[in-house]
Amino acid sequence: MLIKTFASAVQGVDAQTIAVEVNAGGLVAPNKKMYHLVGLPDNAVREGFERIEAALKNNRFKIPRIKIVVNLAPADIRKAGSSYDLPIALGILGATRQLDLPDIEEFMIMGELSLDGSLRPITGALPMAIQARKERFKGLILPIQNAREAAIVNDLDVYGVENMQQAIDVLTGEGDQKPVDLNTRDEFARAREKFPQDFADVKGQEKIKRALEMAAAGGHNVILIGPPGAGKTMLARRMPTILPPLSLHEALETTKIHSVAGKLPSNASLIAVRPFRSPHHTISDVALVGGGSQPSPGEISLAHHGVLFLDELPEFKRTVLEVLRQPMEERKVTISRARLSVDYPASFMLVASMNPCPCGFYNHPDKECVCSPGVVQRYLNKISGPLLDRIDLHVEVTPVSYEMLSSRERPAESSIDIAERVVQARQIQQKRFEGSESLFCNAQMTGRMVREVCALDADGAALLKKAMERLQLSARAYDRILKVARTAADLGGSDRIKIEHLAEAIQYRSLDREDWV
Repeated sequence: MLIKTFASAVQGVDAQTIAVEVNAGGLVAPNKKMYHLVGLPDNAVREGFERIEAALKNNRFKIPRIKIVVNLAPADIRKAGSSYDLPIALGILGATRQLDLPDIEEFMIMGELSLDGSLRPITGALPMAIQARKERFKGLILPIQNAREAAIVNDLDVYGVENMQQAIDVLTGEGDQKPVDLNTRDEFARAREKFPQDFADVKGQEKIKRALEMAAAGGHNVILIGPPGAGKTMLARRMPTILPPLSLHEALETTKIHSVAGKLPSNASLIAVRPFRSPHHTISDVALVGGGSQPSPGEISLAHHGVLFLDELPEFKRTVLEVLRQPMEERKVTISRARLSVDYPASFMLVASMNPCPCGFYNHPDKECVCSPGVVQRYLNKISGPLLDRIDLHVEVTPVSYEMLSSRERPAESSIDIAERVVQARQIQQKRFEGSESLFCNAQMTGRMVREVCALDADGAALLKKAMERLQLSARAYDRILKVARTAADLGGSDRIKIEHLAEAIQYRSLDREDWV
């Protein structure tokens, strides 16, 4: 007898429906294999038969001594992972007439079986649920740990089950299994949480706060340069607190990536706050941008719509940093293999920090640097010019004095106050770019758009020309100065770029100055 069930395979951050065809019939000769699995499965799928056989026997079912053929279609797509156990097991029960499951083709089914028939969580539940709704399935059956994540998708009955017997009850209409009831917008509002950090806790560093405010307002990349203990990491970790809140669409995009990567906590539903990823400097290039034999998202994709913080930037391997260049421009990363090519979104804001030299005290106002000029040069050369060109703001962080640290004056401006100005500036940019689907902030402007919205008067053009000649800036740095100046104008509520906006943007090119060679 032939039974067809439906599962799903994740490619990139999207899912594709997989038909699980199970045919049972014909006697098997002694010492001959009775179970045949075809359709380009990997080892985890092939090993599933041992789990399925034990789970069926431990739930008072059996696998009769007849030939069983399982085809995973389409056969040209590689099937990976252990989440095909449940649809194959249920297909075998139907094909061997141990159960009558007339409605099984109306459900998408996924889950990894334990030997006792209980289910383990899977990855990629959210894109699977989106695909199930797109294909107009009646419902989705999956492990209970993934139910809230999948239930974010409207107009789809999601059944979270703890074991194989509960999945059978859903298909036969027995038992009291009910679909998960979840209001997406209520869940999104509830998932937003307050950050434990706040800029009000930071003493002094007003110039740095202003630079980070501009970075947040325009979506600009920023690097903080200063001696150890000056507050670079503390300031960077407060960056998400002043970014505009995620929209529901952005939250769903971000959640899909974390779902595919298996980074969502158990029983989680939505990621409603902007991600902040801070990988260690020993990270490999594959772990940073994604890939592997079975491609999966890297740190830059996990930071999508959020912040990627690289602390101690020169300590990262040169090859790791260089692979960032293309994703920073294209805001996506393409992973190509012999059999497939997948795209992962990577629209992140880069925040980096570094010491000015190996000892950390080059250009320090009080302490003397013990590094020779050649050592300082080699240290700075660990970061290539093309990568620095892609960072809009180079900000020098100076130590805070004892008087400032011990001051009992009123707290500094809070993150909420700064975020209000950032949101107002972003609203100006949204109105400016409302005709474009791919532009949301000033940092994403193309060269043509820069010429249109960043026009300078005669004084501004003269100042920028002088800066370009003095600092020997590249054409990319020229565009980035104009983008930052446009953000400064947006924060000031100005329709045009004034000379003070341009001067502020130019001063945020610390590493281009002569005293940083």
